[in-house]
Amino acid sequence: MRQIIRWILPVLLGATGLFMIFMPDAFYQRVPGVAETGPINYHFIRDVGSAYLAAAAGLGWWAAEPRRGVAGAFAAAVFLGLHMLVHVFDAFAGGHGVSDVGRDFVGVYLPTLITIWIVWRELSRKEA
Repeated sequence: MRQIIRWILPVLLGATGLFMIFMPDAFYQRVPGVAETGPINYHFIRDVGSAYLAAAAGLGWWAAEPRRGVAGAFAAAVFLGLHMLVHVFDAFAGGHGVSDVGRDFVGVYLPTLITIWIVWRELSRKEA
């Protein structure tokens, strides 16, 4: 069961990345809040989708080899953390603060917080 749980986040991030790369129109139209960021930019959506695939690969490495793969989880945490900070900035700069954070919580904030927790936990184990 633990092994299955480890793979949930990389699979979901990978699916999101593939969705963004191969179906940018659907991503733009169906994901809440995306259309509010401005006109569709296929290149940008695919760029972010590629970063999601890289994060998924890093977390997949961790899922397969938790001790050695923590470097991959760390790399995923860097992208996801920076991406989350962009969302925080935009939410509060746009004056929608709490409502934007609530809308983005499951898709942006939660995966980031889980990934940071994974890295922190794995690194704490190595020091002990």
